[in-house]
Amino acid sequence: MPDPWESLQTTALLGTDRRPLPAPGPAAPYDGAVDRADPAGALLELAALETVRRRAGALPAPADGPPPAPAAEDPRAELPAAAARRLALLLSTRGAAGGGVLANVGELLPQWLATARDRGYRAPAASVPALLDAARARSELRPDAVALAGPLGRWLAERNPDWRFVQRAAPEPPPSADAAPAEGDHLWHEGLFAERVTHLTLLRRRDPAAGLALLRGTWPTERAEDRLLFLDALQEGLSPADEPFLEAALGDRSKNVRATAAELLSTLPGSALAARMAERARAAVHLSAHGTHLLVTPPTVCDPAMQRDGIPPKSPTGRGERAWWFGEVIAAAPLDLWSAHTGLPPERLLALRVGDAIDETSSTWADDLREAWARAAVRQQDAQWARALLGPAPVPGPGRTARTTGAPAKLLAVLPPAERAVWTAAFIEAHGLGDAFQLLGACATPWTPPLSTAVVEALARAAGSGAYPWSHSGVLGMTERALSPEAAGAVEALAAGAAPATAWGETFARLAGTLRFREAMLAELAA
Repeated sequence: MPDPWESLQTTALLGTDRRPLPAPGPAAPYDGAVDRADPAGALLELAALETVRRRAGALPAPADGPPPAPAAEDPRAELPAAAARRLALLLSTRGAAGGGVLANVGELLPQWLATARDRGYRAPAASVPALLDAARARSELRPDAVALAGPLGRWLAERNPDWRFVQRAAPEPPPSADAAPAEGDHLWHEGLFAERVTHLTLLRRRDPAAGLALLRGTWPTERAEDRLLFLDALQEGLSPADEPFLEAALGDRSKNVRATAAELLSTLPGSALAARMAERARAAVHLSAHGTHLLVTPPTVCDPAMQRDGIPPKSPTGRGERAWWFGEVIAAAPLDLWSAHTGLPPERLLALRVGDAIDETSSTWADDLREAWARAAVRQQDAQWARALLGPAPVPGPGRTARTTGAPAKLLAVLPPAERAVWTAAFIEAHGLGDAFQLLGACATPWTPPLSTAVVEALARAAGSGAYPWSHSGVLGMTERALSPEAAGAVEALAAGAAPATAWGETFARLAGTLRFREAMLAELAA
């Protein structure tokens, strides 16, 4: 007797107009319930019925051997019962809005996972499959999800190819230092590329010298695209001990590898590359005789030595070549050279006029110099220069505009978290939320109460001005995840004061509900 499933497959492939439906047979008593007047619909119904029949009649396969050993013990504390229920809710509603009462609750899952991991919890065994499914769909969840799933997650991933990403994530450092070298050596030489990058990154955090030695051993045989990402891993624990290796990488055959090596060396103020860039920078910028101007003489050619130090001869940005070379030199030079070179602190240097060495009245290079200094401050994580480039916290007043020169959000990220929050709160009070999205993204979450208050007051002003909520959709989405739960009362007051059926009334009500949800969520994890 032909297999009914194969007959259905053949009919589906050929079409019911070219091949009739399989005839009813005694082996399929359910067939009589199918309306054959609609062949296409009947085909789908027969396929569904046959699927159920085949599954119901399947017999368990004999075991190939003894059952696998259970997962290793996880000594961490299991979640409190209330937090476990909250996790189940977040996993069941991920990516779904809260039906008008809450905002997108699924977007709170990353915050929940990070907090639970920081508190040292492990996920309940019953929630691990759903947790791994969520991490499979959203790669940004994977580090925290894998950590919370622990040994059980790895055990399950060995048996389900859908969760193979768990095996590519490097495990926590082994408790026994004796076991680490052998396991790491095997992973480095035989693991997948993502496993190797993760292993090198973790090793650099624990033992930078061992990580460098590991990379040296295989460097000549690595592909160019792999060498590039391995170099990125050297940012962990970067020190003068890495300089000889990076200096040699300046001669790599891949221009991207050369550029990355040069950028890493420029973050080491004492490196030979930094000294070479400092010499070029001093030749390009000097203080005028009267000390009132900074005079600029940009490079006229990108010689082979500059190219070896990571400066491409052709601008990839469309800017003029001399402006491009000038910016690259200044951005790679150590920032402390400027005070040594001129005797002035950053605040005084930034207050000086910038002119061309030939025409002091020209301010052609002012923006180029400031932008390059900003890149150097971010690259070298120099808080003094970042603070000077940002300037004092903005003050409300007529005619004041937002400062844009120097990538303020990147500069802000160099400052301590508390200082970021104070500066951003002042910016919002002075300029509102229109240009604040990236600044808020640079602030640590949850936002401090003063910053949260500034955001809530700015939202109230936006609502009173007649603006629509969707004109601030980016900030509102961030606010749901980052606003301090302590601001819930103020938002509830805004919701009560707005007409319920209006866009702002609904927006404030959803935001207040989400803040209360987050408040309860974080309290459960702190229990």
